[in-house]
Amino acid sequence: MQTISHQIKGSNDKIILIDITFKKSDKLQPVILFCHGFKGFKNWGHFDEIAQAFAQQGFVFVKFNFSHNGTTINQPTDFADLAAFSENNFSKELNDLGFVIDFVEDTIEQFSGNKQQLNLIGHSRGGGIAILKAFEDKRIKRLITWASVKDFEDFFKHQNIDNWRKEKYIYILNGRTNQNMPMHVQIYEDFLLHKHRLEIAEAAKKINIPWLIVHGENDTSVSVACAKILHQQNEQSQLLIIENADHTFSGKHPWNNAELPTASKQLIAESIRFLQT
Repeated sequence: MQTISHQIKGSNDKIILIDITFKKSDKLQPVILFCHGFKGFKNWGHFDEIAQAFAQQGFVFVKFNFSHNGTTINQPTDFADLAAFSENNFSKELNDLGFVIDFVEDTIEQFSGNKQQLNLIGHSRGGGIAILKAFEDKRIKRLITWASVKDFEDFFKHQNIDNWRKEKYIYILNGRTNQNMPMHVQIYEDFLLHKHRLEIAEAAKKINIPWLIVHGENDTSVSVACAKILHQQNEQSQLLIIENADHTFSGKHPWNNAELPTASKQLIAESIRFLQT
């Protein structure tokens, strides 16, 4: 098993870092593209171990950093570019994912991947991006969301929009790093401008590929009620609630354990079962 890293251009020509984890095989294997969430990155916590677990079971696992997630080429696990973080928005992330899919379609056979079997997994805010892309891009064959948000508009409901527009920035505390992370009001303006493309509920209703919705029972970051609402919006989807699991399925950053936590093992096993049926 090996992991190969690549760089491609993303939104505004900022670099997207990509990891491809796979076992070399004469037979082309199904591909998983993984989208991290808000204040996340491709090597957060136990994501490397999760990628290896999928690759061990015959998948090519592709994970990447959104171009404006605040990390850099030289510091891919640190929020060293808060200016880029402040300029991120949902449209950029959706476009970034499109660039990654294009790259995978063009190159994945080099890594024993089958470009006809592209599957999306999105965690948290990345789940919302994955839902939107699964609807608009017919190259995606199956969708899995882990602890996904149900609506991007929810983020703005607790903000003082008039003050945000006046001050231009709000600041979000990163409890892990103690950084006050700036968010420019452009994320809200972009959402309003492209609302027709960024409405998760509308996309969820129209998705007609197999979709597995997984959520932790004890998620305090994104309520398990969000998973139930997404499932109600698409009755063809499958819903799995993992007992006693939190938002990251017991993962944390940094991850220094040799073994994956029980909740993550269940998450992986059920996701593989869904992809293989």
